[in-house]
Amino acid sequence: MSFPWAKNYEPVNPVMRFFDEKLPLPRFVYNAVGAGYPVPRNLSYLWNFGVLAGFCLVLQIVTGVILAMHYAANAGVAFNSVEHIMRDVNWGWLMRYAHANGASFFFVVIYIHIFRGFFYSSYKAPREMIWLIGVVIFLLMMATAFMGYVLPWGQMSFWGAKVITGLFGAIPFVGEPLQVWLLGGFAPDNAALNRFFSLHFLLPFVIAGAVILHIWALHIPGSSNPTGVEVKTESDTLPFHPYFTAKDGFGLGVFLIIYMAFVFFLPNYLGHPDNYIPANPLSTPAHIVPEWYFWPFYAILRAFTGDLTIPLLGIQIIPAKLLGVLAMFSAILVWFFLPWLDKSPVRSGHYRPLFRKFFWFGLIPTMLVLFWCGGAPAEEPYVMLSQLATAYYFAHFLIILPIISSIERPERLPSSITEAVLGTDKPATAAA
Repeated sequence: MSFPWAKNYEPVNPVMRFFDEKLPLPRFVYNAVGAGYPVPRNLSYLWNFGVLAGFCLVLQIVTGVILAMHYAANAGVAFNSVEHIMRDVNWGWLMRYAHANGASFFFVVIYIHIFRGFFYSSYKAPREMIWLIGVVIFLLMMATAFMGYVLPWGQMSFWGAKVITGLFGAIPFVGEPLQVWLLGGFAPDNAALNRFFSLHFLLPFVIAGAVILHIWALHIPGSSNPTGVEVKTESDTLPFHPYFTAKDGFGLGVFLIIYMAFVFFLPNYLGHPDNYIPANPLSTPAHIVPEWYFWPFYAILRAFTGDLTIPLLGIQIIPAKLLGVLAMFSAILVWFFLPWLDKSPVRSGHYRPLFRKFFWFGLIPTMLVLFWCGGAPAEEPYVMLSQLATAYYFAHFLIILPIISSIERPERLPSSITEAVLGTDKPATAAA
């Protein structure tokens, strides 16, 4: 976003001046994350999670590249190569635990980032493109994480790959050929492992490219803020550096303390013990479950237990398996349409009393139930709870949100960001 009061970059050092003239990278960085980029002065710590997500992506790429130097994508030795990394490679255990727990913490950060976007309607004009690119990044993350989970080639890796790729078999006509093409055979083996390893290595760089587009799109309208009121004057903003770099630095410090506690003291807490058993196609685990960050969508998949049929005639229209697959993907795809489903002129949930109630007492509990049921066995009462939660999840976005955005009466908005922060619309002045 272009602000007339934004500071212009003027290098003083001769070396920096030379680089700025020949390759204006210093100017680009200054305008992107420096004092040349004003942001709303009322950003809370919930706005830290974008920076934390970027840090997690860099962490995953660095540790992933190091692990790839020692990993063997061969079904006969993949499990042993991971054990070799853990036992024989210098600091290999640290790289493996940092990468495995880094994936979980990456999703923690992203889920908070997304639900902050839900509450503050970050998907509304003029930020629709930021939101749409963000949803694409989330889908790429899901694909990358699934392929990474297969690589250790333990029991959960093998059977998770078999179950998830088996979902493609539900697609009419092309499902089974597509499944064989993805796996390179009729079951997960060397071909599948090589393909997943290649894509797992490639997709993080695709995500990095999408993140650059995400940030680029963000800088056109500028950052949103907790009030949802747009920037109007210079007093509404502060330079990103040093004010928000310091704030992001504090948030990063808190994040690293929690993250390192898991890496050093609870490294396997977020994983599954069966993945320390070598993959065995002849021994099916009692309870096949994906990583925890897939649980809500896995619960939606399993919520469909009956075929869609024509009443009385008993003619099958859509089998239950295909219904589950469609619902699982639709649970994310529905986010693409939020800019047009939510028609309220007010962005912030703080000023939308009806929206706020349905968010905190409807959507959030529903997601917690889906998380719980996705990690539970496919039996009652978890199946019934999954079905109820799935029904509400789709109703919230497709029915409830459009209705409340049309009928609710929002509370009074502050006239400016400055008024929301200082209680007055007059800019702050330095004390004499």
